[in-house]
Amino acid sequence: MTPRARVLVVEDDPVAAEAHRLYVERLPGFEVAGVVHTGGAALRLLERRPVDLVLLDLNLPDGHGLHLVRTMRAAGHTADVIAVTSARELGMVRQAVSVGVVQYLLKPFTFPSLRDRLERWARYRSEPADSEASGQDDVDRVLAVLRTPRPAGLPKGLSHPTLEAVTAALRDAAADGLTATAAAQAAGVSRITARRYLEHLVDTGRAVRTPQYGQVGRPELCYRWARG
Repeated sequence: MTPRARVLVVEDDPVAAEAHRLYVERLPGFEVAGVVHTGGAALRLLERRPVDLVLLDLNLPDGHGLHLVRTMRAAGHTADVIAVTSARELGMVRQAVSVGVVQYLLKPFTFPSLRDRLERWARYRSEPADSEASGQDDVDRVLAVLRTPRPAGLPKGLSHPTLEAVTAALRDAAADGLTATAAAQAAGVSRITARRYLEHLVDTGRAVRTPQYGQVGRPELCYRWARG
């Protein structure tokens, strides 16, 4: 039986950490080696048990995630790292690549997006370490496995920029949430479009939907970011 890849989740937000754990556990061939909320806790776990892959938030309470990667390497830990972060600066992406981060996944993301990265990583790691490339084509083929040629994980007709706009509007909303009309105004799209994206966020577990009772007639649906 092929051993399952052991994944360490390093995420300071307990709700996000639990979501990432559940995502990993849904994938055949992977198991969760641990869930920690600080860099120090990650290093202690790496000393106690083997880990193949780290899902790493970059904004940790006891230091930056890339500093943790450097410390891991200095201590001899060879687990690959996928950055799972809201840090969008391209300079940060370059720094991540320079210290050996193999993938960079922006929050918020869908389960299919993470599944795509993990499955690509698994194919990348499936190449025998002691095999030899016959030429440049073999090297290019192995490295290309890690690349995502097109955005993954959205239903047909939805786009990542609009999803990000609607998501930002919902996350910035007050505790009682937004109606589709309010989300449309905030994101600069039509009400019908906003509702499609809001329903997608509900379907993927990142938003909750509740009826809002007020005037006589059918209640209006209200959407809130799923903060746990």
